Amino acid sequence: MATELTVQAERAYQKQPHIFLNHKSKAAKSRRVGKGGRRWYKDVGLGFRTPKTAIEGSYIDKKCPFTGMVSIRGRILTGTVVSTKMHRTLILRREYLHFVPKYARYEKRHKNLAAHVSPAFRVEEGDQVTVGQCRPLSKTRFLDASMSTRLTVREYLQVRFNVLRVLPRTGKAVKAFQKF
Repeated sequence: MATELTVQAERAYQKQPHIFLNHKSKAAKSRRVGKGGRRWYKDVGLGFRTPKTAIEGSYIDKKCPFTGMVSIRGRILTGTVVSTKMHRTLILRREYLHFVPKYARYEKRHKNLAAHVSPAFRVEEGDQVTVGQCRPLSKTRFLDASMSTRLTVREYLQVRFNVLRVLPRTGKAVKAFQKF
């Protein structure tokens, strides 16, 4: 069998759509790694190299930019990982300064962003991550946050980004403002 049992953890049978699994010749059943072997991968471009775990690994993820059918186009963003509690999804914190003309000063602000994490990466909270924009990967999730007793604010958290590069944490706190 071309895929190990550890890969088959979902309800549906996991396979790469580009690979035919029932070859009758012995040469096709070889476990060669790479383009001529039993694993399909691609180069996403934009100066990002395909990780070795994507080339030699056995995971199957259709939303992975290296082994799935997702193209990276649009924005390339960086930020700090705040949460990795969701399955193959992380929350990214992007910090920026906003100029207030009345006081001629800057104020600190941040935005949280959801991004898909390929199993090729091992991500922990506090890591610096580079993500690339792609098509919407999940349905819109509504997070209701009650601001007062009557008003509710709906924030749309839609996964539209994919992790391209991970830099390990350097020892600072996770939620500290790190622009300076």
